Amino acid sequence: MLMPKRTKYRKQMKGRNRGKSFKGSSLTFGDIAIKALEHGRIDSRQIESARIALTRHIKRAGKVWIRVFPDKPLTAKPLETRMGKGKGSVEKWVMNIKPGRIIYEMTGIDEATAREALALAQSKLPFKTKIITSESENEIY
Repeated sequence: MLMPKRTKYRKQMKGRNRGKSFKGSSLTFGDIAIKALEHGRIDSRQIESARIALTRHIKRAGKVWIRVFPDKPLTAKPLETRMGKGKGSVEKWVMNIKPGRIIYEMTGIDEATAREALALAQSKLPFKTKIITSESENEIY
């Protein structure tokens, strides 16, 4: 699972997730990609499950880039615990996703197979996404 090796501070506030993504919103490495259409928060488990679905379908042909990294800790208190006594321990690592952010990129495989694989990966993600290619990239979200 993806998580930072070390961080300056152990716990963070959740913060707000507003606006559109300008960083990481264009195809850089591959020919076809998954782009987010709405705000959300992606977990390290979701990133990994989508990656496994993608690579299994293409039978490890081609190359896949993961363009997101979960570096924000989310804390939770244990169930049936009374309020107070400080903030809970880190439960999972997440990344805030804004519309326009590219999640996965692929190259080296024919477009039909790549679309099928990316559709499998899309079903594992907790927000709406679309498949873009280098030709359709300049369309609005």
